[in-house]
Order: sequence, then structure tokens, then C-alpha cells
Amino acid sequence: MNEKIQKYTESTKAFWSKRSKGQKGIFIGSFVLVIAIIITISFLTWNEKFVPLYSNLSLQEMSQVQAELDARGVPYEIGNGGATISVPEERAETLLVELAGQNIPSTGNIDFSFFSENASWGITDNEFSIMKLDAMRTELAKLIKSVDGISDANVMITLPQESVFLNDANETATASIVIHTELGHQFQENQIESLYHLVSKAIPNLPKENIIIRNQYLEYFDQASSMASSDQGIYTYQQGVKQDIEKDIQRRLQQMIGTMVGMEKVIVSVTADIDFTNENRVEELVTPVDLENMEGLPVSIETISETYSGNQDIGGVPGAGDEDITGYQGVDGNSDGDYELLKETINNEFNRIRKEIVESPYKVRDLGVQVAIDNVSSIEGETVQYLTQQEQNSVETGISSIINSIITTSIDKDYGDIDPTEKVSIVFQEFSGVNTIGQEGMTTGTSIFSSGSTWLYIVGAILLIGIIIVGIVLMKNRRKQEEEVFESISSNVATASPEIPDLQTEGNTETDIRKHQLEKLAKDKPEEFAKLLRSWMAED
Repeated sequence: MNEKIQKYTESTKAFWSKRSKGQKGIFIGSFVLVIAIIITISFLTWNEKFVPLYSNLSLQEMSQVQAELDARGVPYEIGNGGATISVPEERAETLLVELAGQNIPSTGNIDFSFFSENASWGITDNEFSIMKLDAMRTELAKLIKSVDGISDANVMITLPQESVFLNDANETATASIVIHTELGHQFQENQIESLYHLVSKAIPNLPKENIIIRNQYLEYFDQASSMASSDQGIYTYQQGVKQDIEKDIQRRLQQMIGTMVGMEKVIVSVTADIDFTNENRVEELVTPVDLENMEGLPVSIETISETYSGNQDIGGVPGAGDEDITGYQGVDGNSDGDYELLKETINNEFNRIRKEIVESPYKVRDLGVQVAIDNVSSIEGETVQYLTQQEQNSVETGISSIINSIITTSIDKDYGDIDPTEKVSIVFQEFSGVNTIGQEGMTTGTSIFSSGSTWLYIVGAILLIGIIIVGIVLMKNRRKQEEEVFESISSNVATASPEIPDLQTEGNTETDIRKHQLEKLAKDKPEEFAKLLRSWMAED
């Protein structure tokens, strides 16, 4: 065995030493290329594709699912800040059904079904009150999560303590609710009002003014304030309107800019100047029907025509005679005369417009927007990467165009032309907090090669080309080697055949002659004999 290994080693060294530098480079490059392609294909084949099993889980629910998957030996990946867990695609549906059968994930909260399942005579009043309050919180949270646009809800309820003594004061409950809204969802005023009404009616003795609702971004959802009532001061009403306008614009800008650079990387502040001048007036306008000729529409025309001809024309001095009528001319008997009278009266109708104008109770007179952006690009260990000046200019240009459009459409046109650039302030500054960029890096990093089948086609084409090149080179070398071996064997056999006398006998066949020749060749020249054997083995 050792002799065979030594022979193979020597033959390999001899074969390698006879190759030129170009051929050696081709062999080494082809070998490295084939190994790299095999490793890549193996990685792509063996790398399992993970799909989300559950999303938007709480830490308690995530811990339950993780413990169950560890017990089953199922590989998984956690992403999205600990809210999403992914498993291999081929096992996702089976796990979903099996975990649901085990009531996993379970929040551990008590709902009203707990009382029917755990009825006991040994429960105390305090325990019952605590379980009842927890059940009310759970049921109210489920009710709120059923609303479109709300993915999760946390409810805190405080109920008044019942007293054994009579008390005229009517104690009320309070509720604080944190809702997790879906990205980009905008609630209308009537939806917020209905949400307040829903919570108020779900809890006894809970007025709407004792309810506080906000989202995960610390944005409060206040009840829609209508016109100031008699018991509401003018100042309170005006401040409420001003804050509503500022919150609405701030919320929209926060969502749009946060979508571009990240919700935790931007802070938006809005200040508004509101004109509360209230004006009611009545306008009575008269305008012509034909604006080009400034004429009205004729509704009636009266024409009077008088003609007279005769010998005795009127003449003389008015009222000069004794029998003449004062103010009328007398008859001149010495001459003839004619008389003609034309009179036309036209009644025109014009447009008569009456306007009763009630101006808006408020107008946006001026608007200012301040935006602070975190200039930290990424954090790798202790190294902090900041945005370059070019990146800051690009971000500032995009944000300025959005803000300028909002300012132009928000300020009333009665206040003339405005320059939005004077009302916008954008500052890049490092925030004093934990940077959250790359929060989902672990999930995105593992899916670089799973972006599609394009990589498989590319790798397959490279592998095919490499195999063809290596095959052509090996075939050429093999043919050349076989020719050299056959030439050397034929020459050795020709020279060795006369030295064997017993081969000339008539009783020896052709097979015996070849056998003796091979034995002679193996004794005299073992290297040539080994080459001959290798060539035969390669042919087989």
C-alpha cells in the first residue's frame, strides 16, 4: 500500500513539474473556483428559509413561544426588537396549529371566562375585586384592539372605593389607555369621539373627561372641541384650537419624516399664530347683466310718437294777449307750421345679489416648524458614524420641500404671499439616547442570499463554465500523457523482444508473448510499467 502511495506521489510530482506556469495557474484557479462554487451552493442549499411565525408579541408572549420552541428543538430567529419570531418555512404552518392547541402564546391576563372556569367558595372579597378589575382591563383591551388601525392596547383602570357610609359626593373612575397604532393610519375626529364613548360606557361611573388616550409615540388623542360654549372661556377655547392645529400638523410631519429617517431619529415642533377675528357682514350688490356693455336686461319698452302739420302754427310771446293762457304760445295766423314728438322709455333689470357672510372663527396667520434630526448614521461597537455633509443636505432638501408645501397650504391666502424658508428650522444634532438603527439587522443580514433565484442562476452558470474549462484542460493533458506512455512502451517492447529466446518457439501464443514481455518490462523498467498500468486503469 505504501509503495502504491509513493508511486502515485512521485507520478503526481513528475506530472506537476512538467507543467508550465500558465498551466499551473489554470489548475490552481480552476480548483479554487470549483471549491468556492461548491461552498456557495452548499450554503444556499443548506441555509433554511425562515418566515415569521408570530409578530407584534409582548415580551411575556415571546418568552413562552421561545421556551416551547427550545423544548421541541426547532431553530428560530428573533427580530424587530423582540416582537417577531421566525421559524423554518416548512414547519411554520404545523407549529402554528400545534401552539394554538396548547394556548400559546398566552398573555396570562384574566378575562371574564376565568370566573366560570375557576369558581370557588374560598375566594375573598379583595381577591375577587382584583380579578374583576384585571378582567375588565383585559376585556376593554380586546375591545379596543378590534378597532381598525390599532394593533395593541394597554389599559389601566382605577375604580372608586365603595364606602359603607352615605356620601353625597359621586366618585368616578379613571382610565389611562396606551394604543399602538399602525404606521401611517390617521384617525378621524368622529373615530376618536366614538373611542372615548366606547370606553366611557364599558366602565361604570367613568366620564369622558377622566379618560386619557395616547399612542406609542406619546401623542395624545383629545376629544374634538367644537365652538366655545357659554361656560367655556374665550381664552380656553382659543388655546384649545391653537393646540389642535399644532398637534395635527406636528403629527403629520412626524409620521412623514419619521418614515423617511426613522421614528426615533426625528423630533418635530410646530408653533402657530391664529387670527380669531370673527366677522359677520351683509353685502347687497347690483351688477349689470351684460358685463361687456355694462347694460341691464330690458324688461319693458314704451314709445310715444306725435306728429302735427297745419296753417296756424304756434307763435308769439307766451301769455302776451288778454285771452291767452299763461305759459302757452298763441297762434300765429300769418304762417304755416309742423309739429313732431318722439319719446321712448326703457326699463332695464339688473342682477341684485344679497350676501350674508359669516367668516371662519379662526384663520392661520403664521406658522413655524422646527425639526431636530439625529445625525448619527450607525454605531459599531465604540465607533460612531455620523452623516456626511452631503447626506445632511440631501435629507434637509427633502424635508424642506414637505414642510414648505404644508406651510403654503395652511396659512390663509388673505395674508398675502409668504416665504416658507423663513418659517422652517432644521437642525442636525446627536440625540442623547440609545441609537436604534440596525434594529432588524440580524434578520436582514441572514436573508441577503434569499432575495430570489437570481443568485442560483449566476452561481450555476459560473460553475458550469468552470467545469467545462477544467474538463477541456484535463482531457488535453490526458491525451498527451497517453501518447507519451504508448510511445515509450512500444519502443521498449520492440527493443526487449529479441532478448527473449523462448518467445520464438512455435508453441507460444500471442498472449504468452505479451505476458512475457510485460514481465520483462516490469523487471527491467518498473517506472514505464507503472505508467502503462495507469493508462490502462484510466481507460477502464
